[in-house]
Amino acid sequence: MTGERSGRRPSGCLNILVDYGPLLVFLGVYKLYSGGDGGTVAEVAAVVRGTLAFMVAALAALAFSRWRFGRVSPMLWLSTGLIVVFGALTVWLRDERFIQLKPTVIYLLFAAALLIGWWRGKALLKILLEAAFEGLSAKGWLTLSRNWGVFFIVLAGVNEGLRAFASFETWLWAKLWVFLPLSLAFTVSQMPMLLRHGLAVDEPREPLEDQPPTG
Repeated sequence: MTGERSGRRPSGCLNILVDYGPLLVFLGVYKLYSGGDGGTVAEVAAVVRGTLAFMVAALAALAFSRWRFGRVSPMLWLSTGLIVVFGALTVWLRDERFIQLKPTVIYLLFAAALLIGWWRGKALLKILLEAAFEGLSAKGWLTLSRNWGVFFIVLAGVNEGLRAFASFETWLWAKLWVFLPLSLAFTVSQMPMLLRHGLAVDEPREPLEDQPPTG
C-alpha cells in the first residue's frame, strides 16, 4: 500500500483541501465563537479557539498528505511548522498578531530563497515544479523563479497592509477572496512567458502539491 501511494500526486481538489482546509476550519471556529458582539473578551477567545483548531487542522492536513501520497512537500512542512510556532505564540500570549504575521514570514522566506537563487543563476523552483513544466528552458526557470520571488514580496506587503488597517475577520476572509485570486491571476499571467521559453503543452496537467504557497 505504501509503495502505491508514494508515487501518487494530489488531484486539484485534494490539493485545495490540503492547502485551504485548515484555513476554513479556522474561519468556521472563529465565527462560531466570536458571536458578533464585538466584545474584546469574546474576540480574544474566538481567536484562541480558532488558532487551536487551525493548528490541529494543519497537522491533520500534513498527516493526510503523508498517508495519501507517501510524502510531504517542503513547502507544506514549512507552512505547518510556522503555523504551529506562531499559533502557539498566539494562544500563549492571547495576541492574534502572531498568527497574522505567519504569512508574511512565509512569503519573505520564499522570496529571499528564490531571488538569491536567481541572482546566483540557480532556479530553485525547478527542484519542486519540474514535472509540471516539462520542456521549460533554463532561462524560463530563472525568469519564473525571479517573478515568483517578486510576487511573494508583493503578497507580504498586502498581508502587512491588511494586518495594519483591517479587522481580524476581514484579514481572515482576505485569505480566500484576495490572496487566492491574486495568486491564480499571477499564475495565469506567467503562461505567455512559459510558452515563449519552451513549455510543453501536449496535454493538460493537474496542479501539483509542490506549488508556490498562496498563504
